[in-house]
Amino acid sequence: MSTTFELIDKESIASLNFPKTEVLEDKEEIASRKTNLERALSLGNLEHVKIKIYFEDDSSKKMVETTIWGVTDNRVILKQGVVIPVNRIHKLV
Repeated sequence: MSTTFELIDKESIASLNFPKTEVLEDKEEIASRKTNLERALSLGNLEHVKIKIYFEDDSSKKMVETTIWGVTDNRVILKQGVVIPVNRIHKLV
């Protein structure tokens, strides 16, 4: 299965539609994603490191390179109040 993620600008995320379904099926992957989000948040806040976020909206898989400003149980908060639902994130690099 070939998975290609399209690079998009952070500014375009606000106009995307996100289904409520979870993109990961494996409990360990979901737990690992949470750990990675917390680490990415620290990197973003302390060192302003940009993270690649691989996620999926209702039409396709996308990737954005940005700094994570906040993480809640359900959402990842980027600059300018842009949010990505946690359950739509495949991975962080």
